[in-house]
Amino acid sequence: MVCPHPGDRPLSYCATLTHVATDLIEIQALDPSPEALDRAAALIRRGRVVAIPTDALYALVADPFSLLAVRQVYQAKGREIHRALPILVRDTLMVEEYAREISPRFNVLARKFWPGPLTIIMPASPKMPLRATGNTGRLAVRQARCRVADELIARLNQPIIATSANISGRPTCRSGIEVFGVMDGGVDLVLDGGMCEGMGASTVDITEPEWRVIKEGAIPESAIAECLEDGESL
Repeated sequence: MVCPHPGDRPLSYCATLTHVATDLIEIQALDPSPEALDRAAALIRRGRVVAIPTDALYALVADPFSLLAVRQVYQAKGREIHRALPILVRDTLMVEEYAREISPRFNVLARKFWPGPLTIIMPASPKMPLRATGNTGRLAVRQARCRVADELIARLNQPIIATSANISGRPTCRSGIEVFGVMDGGVDLVLDGGMCEGMGASTVDITEPEWRVIKEGAIPESAIAECLEDGESL
């Protein structure tokens, strides 16, 4: 493995990354082939990492219950281990299983923006491994408007890690070819569904009495504020 220039990736990246052979399969993002999905699901079951197109650019997906998978995701991105890994779910019923509590704020936001590009941070239940929360005990969760993600969650019958496909601090990849070029050797498979347009997901933290937007993406902070204000007035 030829290590990238130290200025290109975090110093810990070159020392810890496990090199793997990265494959690429072209798919139709709105109608992915069962064979491609089956292969991706099989890799995820084995604790490997797959890149997929989503409604919020490309994402790295993996099994949050596999320590091997969690470690590989952190290594592939050069991500600080105290930062939680976002999780995708099939629906709000799946959230109830992995969140410690379901607050009125969560219900208001999920009804308005899910499925869609809004990640909601809430307290995690003991069923979610602490390592996947960045040892914070907080669950960063989203229901995507994404056929590929939905099909993988259905095949695995569980949530999946879905963090932006990029080296931490760099822009998120917008195409499968870009993911392959940037993260070759760090992920096992790229499902190339062409270009993903638009912005990444927004992230809102509702674990404290005062909610706050951690990252503004496709959904502006003003829309989140309006939604919560309307919900509290009901």
